[in-house]
Amino acid sequence: MDGELFPRERTLIAPGAVHVPDWLGAGRQGELLAACRAWARPPAGLRTVRTPGGGVMTARQVCLGLHWYPYGYARTVVDGDGAPVKLMPEWLAELGREAVAAAYADAPDPPGPAAAYDIALINFYDGDSRMGMHRDAEEKSAAPVVSLSLGDTCVFRFGNTASRGRPYRDVELRSGDLFVFGGASRLAYHGVPKVLPGTGPRDLGLTGRLNITLRVGGLG
Repeated sequence: MDGELFPRERTLIAPGAVHVPDWLGAGRQGELLAACRAWARPPAGLRTVRTPGGGVMTARQVCLGLHWYPYGYARTVVDGDGAPVKLMPEWLAELGREAVAAAYADAPDPPGPAAAYDIALINFYDGDSRMGMHRDAEEKSAAPVVSLSLGDTCVFRFGNTASRGRPYRDVELRSGDLFVFGGASRLAYHGVPKVLPGTGPRDLGLTGRLNITLRVGGLG
C-alpha cells in the first residue's frame, strides 16, 4: 500500500504512517510559532541535548508536560536549568487528537483511539541541523505519534521497526504538514538527514525549521 492516496491528499507511507500535506493553515502556523517562541524562553526553555556518550544533538529542544532526555522522562529539566517542565496546554493536546482523526479518517484499520496527549517535544533545526535515526520508545502508551512542521522544508526519513538501515522512505515535510505514525509503525526508526534552508513561507517569519512532536506517555 506504499504511496496509496487517502481522501484529502493523505498519503500512506507505511502501515499506520500517514503524511497529510498543508494540514495547518497560515493562521494556525503563526499561532503555533508564537507559542513555540514563548515556550523557548527560560526557565525550562530551549536547550542543547547531550547524549550519554558525550555527543551533542544539533537540533535544540524544549519540552512540555514531561522533560525528555536520552533516554527517559522527568518532571524537571535534568540536563538543563533544573526548572519544572512547562505544562502541556489543553489546546495542544486537543490538536493532537484532531491530527490523529484527520490522518486516519476513512482508513480501513486505523490504530486505536488516542488518549490525551500529555507530552510535546519542540525541536528547532537551523540549516545545518540533523537528527539521526531513532525511535520513540520511552513511552508506555502505544498511541500514535503526531508530528507538525513549521518553517523550512526537511527531508524526513521514515524507516522500519527492525533497524536504522534500509528499507526506509524519504519524505519532504513542508511548513504546515502533518505526519502521524502508529499501529505497526509506532516504533519505526526515523530521522531528519537534511534541512533545506530558505524554503519556509516568508510570511511566517521563521528562519529554520520547528518540529512539534506530540506523544502520549502512559507513564502515570
